[in-house]
Amino acid sequence: MNGWLRGAAVLAVGVGLAHSYLGERYILTRLFRRTPLPPLFGSDVFTRRTLRFAWHVTTVAWWGAAGLFWALGRGDAALGLRVLSATFLVTALVAVVGSRGRHLAWPVFAAIEVAAWLGAATVGG
Repeated sequence: MNGWLRGAAVLAVGVGLAHSYLGERYILTRLFRRTPLPPLFGSDVFTRRTLRFAWHVTTVAWWGAAGLFWALGRGDAALGLRVLSATFLVTALVAVVGSRGRHLAWPVFAAIEVAAWLGAATVGG
């Protein structure tokens, strides 16, 4: 295992934790107290949900990067692709749940997940 990539993975997990916690505590809650937020689909509810899930999808991406660092540090490209696939699956789920299916990015994230999973099989996974 490559020690530098292991360190990068650990730091990326920590950054993700700090990002979600501190963002909720100090940024999103304060932002949502401001009115009016731009209304989308008739109210600001969709706007709030989109901002919240987009914020936390960044954390998911950083955790996915951590898993990728870890897999590549082990020299396992197929595992790295499965980590990316799982990252996009979680991203799709966060988007569909966070927007109640109204944000149209989730089917694209799901398609990326499937393509990455199938692609992992072609590199010896």
